Amino acid sequence: MNWWTRLKKKYLAMKGVPLIPMVILFLFVFMGVFGDFFLPHDPTEMDLAASEKPPFWMEQGSTSYLLGADVMGRDILSRIISGAGLSLQVGFVVVCISGSIGTAIALLSGFIGGKMDTVLMMLTDIFLSLPFLLVAIVLAAILGPSINNIILILVILGWAGYARVLRSEVLRIKEMDFINMARVVGSSRFRIMLREIFPNIVNTLIIMATLSIGSIIIAESSLSFLGLGVPPPEPAWGSMVADGRDYMTTAWWISLWPGLAILFAVL
Repeated sequence: MNWWTRLKKKYLAMKGVPLIPMVILFLFVFMGVFGDFFLPHDPTEMDLAASEKPPFWMEQGSTSYLLGADVMGRDILSRIISGAGLSLQVGFVVVCISGSIGTAIALLSGFIGGKMDTVLMMLTDIFLSLPFLLVAIVLAAILGPSINNIILILVILGWAGYARVLRSEVLRIKEMDFINMARVVGSSRFRIMLREIFPNIVNTLIIMATLSIGSIIIAESSLSFLGLGVPPPEPAWGSMVADGRDYMTTAWWISLWPGLAILFAVL
């Protein structure tokens, strides 16, 4: 039995459920990492002669602009591909930093306990109680639109969820026998947290990080839609949707394609 037959049997056994999401995620990651090598046009290059050019299958469409062009004559397909890299960059960096901060706080709070646990969880609850998008809008308006500011804002507002969930895992694991054995043999607190507890919360951390990427993409797109995210002419999906909101009846493709990109990437 060759590898292709085994692969088909595996997916048939799972009724093909994960196939479509895996394909979409693969395309999203592939565009984000290698998309710049396959761009049909410069995503920031303007060509007023191609302004509002429809997709190639419509009248006056062109195969040079497969998904059409926006008001400035910029190729929508190229901007969507380039925007995937920006969304992937923001999502990956925010998940790594906020996940690291939340994990460190969870380990300190859950394992050491006492006053440190009280203070850290009080701080965590304060951040969890904040209205995420509203606070993000206020901070973005104060700091100004830039990709670095967006990452900073999402990290500030995103670490608390990791800390709260992972702390409960730490509290459960620290009562197990192998932790008591590590204490008996003289392992330091730092060594127990790093070598004994952390590997046992990695699975939960990975699941939380995976699920939070969608929320990060929505938050970044929302801020870009409002003009508080990635500044133009960078092709952020949210700002692309905003560019076409006044042309929905005459050039619907300007907002539709980046909107679908957000939908499928997050879903």
